[in-house]
Order: sequence, then C-alpha cells, then structure tokens
Amino acid sequence: MDVAAVLRMAQTADPAAVADLVAAAARDFGASDVIAYLVDFEQLVLEPLPDHGTHADVPAAEVVAATMAGRAFLSREAVTVERHDGSRVWVPILEGSDRTGVVAMTVQEPDDTTLDECMDLGILAGYLIAAHARCTDVYQLHRRRKSMSLAASMQWDLLPPLVLQAPGCQVAARLEPAYEVGGDCFDYAVNGPVLDVALIDAMGHGVAAAAIAALAVGCYRHGRREGHGLEMIHQAIDEVVSQQLRGEGFATGQLARLELATGVISWMNAGHPLPLLIRNGQVVKELTAHVSLPWGLGSEPARPAEEALEPGDGVLFFTDGVIEARTPSGEEFGLGRLADLVGQCASNQLLPEEIVRQLVHSVLEHRHTHLQDDATVVLVEWSGPPG
Repeated sequence: MDVAAVLRMAQTADPAAVADLVAAAARDFGASDVIAYLVDFEQLVLEPLPDHGTHADVPAAEVVAATMAGRAFLSREAVTVERHDGSRVWVPILEGSDRTGVVAMTVQEPDDTTLDECMDLGILAGYLIAAHARCTDVYQLHRRRKSMSLAASMQWDLLPPLVLQAPGCQVAARLEPAYEVGGDCFDYAVNGPVLDVALIDAMGHGVAAAAIAALAVGCYRHGRREGHGLEMIHQAIDEVVSQQLRGEGFATGQLARLELATGVISWMNAGHPLPLLIRNGQVVKELTAHVSLPWGLGSEPARPAEEALEPGDGVLFFTDGVIEARTPSGEEFGLGRLADLVGQCASNQLLPEEIVRQLVHSVLEHRHTHLQDDATVVLVEWSGPPG
C-alpha cells in the first residue's frame, strides 16, 4: 500500500471522499468491495459511508453487538470470514487511539502480511477522517442516528477523543445521553512528563449548562497551557464562572495531574463525587480530598490531595448522574453497584475503553427510560513509568 501516494491525493481531494481514498489504497494490495463504517455517538450501530467514486448503493448499517463488523470494532482486531469469492475482512478504524468505525473488504488470501495491510488501512482511514472532519460535516452527520440537541452539539465539539493510549497511561471516557448531553464535559492532555485530566458537571441542562461547561473548559485549557498548577487553575475557573454568571450558575468538577514517571496523582475537588481507586481487579477505596464549593460560588483556596499509584492502577472519575440514575420505581444506581461493576470489569482485564462502555450501558439499562441527568465516566490508568 503506497501510503505516501494516498496522502498526496488527500491534499486536494473532496474532504467528504475519504471512502474513495481508502478504496484506492486497498486496491494496491488486491483488496476489493471496500466499505467504511463510522460508529454512532452511542456506539451501538456502525453507519456506512457512501462511496463517491462508484455511486454504488449504500449498504445497510451494522449493529455493534451482533455482527462481524461489531466484533472487529470491539476487539480492535481483524475479523475474517471465508466466502465463495475470497475472504471478507473487517478491521477497526483508529483515529489515533480512539476506535471510531471499521473498514470491510474482500481479499483472496488472508495471510499475515495481507491482514497487516488491512489493519494499516484502518489506521490510515482514521487519520484521513480526523484531518478532513475539520473541513466537512459529513463524518459528524454520519455518526448521528437521530437529531442532536444544540447543547449536545456544543459539548461534543468541546471534547477530546474518547480514548487515549500513550506511554505510561491510558484514558477512556463515555458520556450519555449522547444526543442530548448538555452539562457534562471532560478534557485531558499529555504534556511531557504529566497527564492532566478534568471532569466538569455544569449546573442545569440544555444550552445554558453547555455554555457554563464551555466557559469552564476554556479556562481550564488556558491555565493548563500557561503552565499553571492545579491550585491556580482551580481558582481561575471559580473566578471566571463567578464573574460571568454572578452567582446564577456554577459547575462541580475534578482536576487531576498524573506524574507519568512516578505514578503520583494529585487532584482537587469542587463539590464533586469522589473518584474511585482500582487496584488488582477491585475498587479499593475512594480518593478523598478537601471538597471545596462548586466553581462559581467562591471556592476557597485549597491544596491538592495526592496518592501514589502502582503500575496497573486505575482512577475512575464520574459525575453524579451515574450514581443517582434511578429506575422508574425510584431505585438508585448507587455507589456500591458502580464499585461492584468496576471491579468485575477490571478483574476480567477489559481495556479501559470497554470498561467505561459497559459502565455507561449498565446505567442506561438500570434507568430503563431516558436519563434525567448526564452520566459521564472517565477512567485513567497508569501502566508504569514510560520505557
């Protein structure tokens, strides 16, 4: 596969024509009948992208939980099935660390070399889509199975990728209801020796909450990029929200900084539920800290709390919409249920992204109906000092 040639073609191609570029790259190693799918925002269905080159009929969507395409998406591995015209292969589309879809194709001989080419095609597709999504709405729209609220659209535009895998750490996050989320938000960044993470839950619902979240995230990113410590960022968010909203709005949240060389994590809490420490396949404790008032209500100066993580430890941050989700009869999801599920997933050695996916789906199943509040989880895992 001539990656350089595809990249040169992409420079002047229609931004919405990544499916054509992927098909052209696949032909270099003899693959045919190529279809690219993107996962919807709830990660339930894989929606096919149209092929602008052939104008062929768009195939049906694939359900994540019950198809070969879904298996490739969930496992991050190539899945093959023998057919009369060759072997059908599905591989994940990876935008950096984040899985965002699959590519399906037919090959004649699915040997190791060919499957490696197929996997490389999924990685190439991910980078092409990530680059061109800044110039067209096609890929965003293909991930919508229903109308998205203005507030949710604002929030999704704020978010970093849902998954990060970097030397020394992993981050995975999910938030629901995907098409109506309006107050929850998260952010993270790896800058040299540290991983910074923030989780924010703005007061209220809808556009007003999304605006508060946008203000808080903007202030957080500014402080982080200026090289400020957690205390200064914490105070800055409180002051900005207070000045702009004058007591008419606030946000709760957590700020955390993980030293990648040592595993020491520092965090601050602005009126938010305490994070959980996961070790050896179980939740061992809550991570306590001085709990200040929510940002915007005069949060007092405080120092970060610290915990020394062991390699393989995880820290789960979550918003109150997770533990306060109730069945129609009023039964709360609760902290105990959350801790049990986290331990079960961790003991099964699931990837962080699969753990948060299962947690959020469990909250949705518990509720039975539409969530009354946003439910967001962010899992940070320290794998040990970068090699």
